[in-house]
Amino acid sequence: MTRFWLVRHGPTHARTMIGWTDLPADLSDRAALARLSAHLPAGAPVISSDLSRAIATADALGNRPRLPHDPNLREIHFGAWEARGFAEVEAEQPDLIRAFWDQPGEVRPPGGESWNALTARTWSALDRLRGAAQDIVVVAHFGPILAALQRAEGLTPGQVFAHRIDTLSVTCLTYGPPPRVFAINHRP
Repeated sequence: MTRFWLVRHGPTHARTMIGWTDLPADLSDRAALARLSAHLPAGAPVISSDLSRAIATADALGNRPRLPHDPNLREIHFGAWEARGFAEVEAEQPDLIRAFWDQPGEVRPPGGESWNALTARTWSALDRLRGAAQDIVVVAHFGPILAALQRAEGLTPGQVFAHRIDTLSVTCLTYGPPPRVFAINHRP
């Protein structure tokens, strides 16, 4: 059974919808990174999304075995809403953006992806990793971490959206059998 240590990348300080936009992470809080690295299992391989904020965060965790970056661990693709604020999009497409956030599932932004598409690719990536090691550190984004948690806890999208996932936090879980959640949004 593989235990996944899901780490959210360092902060970007963006106040807009950032999915596939490749913003760098602010990794200046060396003390937080040191605590995070010390909390993670020694020698566990690390995999990250292929976006620079996840790669740089994974690099900052110290000298650990690395697996190839996986684009299936990227954040949700906001399409035409990328790098735009909620209020700006709401002024143009109020019904669509409200449905996207209030009824996650098949609703998608123009040119973007739905919550269900994100969960399918995230679950596929984690399924490929199951059994590769006892512990695997996965440096990813808010959406993929929630998608993994949704599956482990058997939650609806609306229920899992109630969880907070801070930058540089750890959510630790297995898919079982039976699935177990050891920590959600832990800040070492």
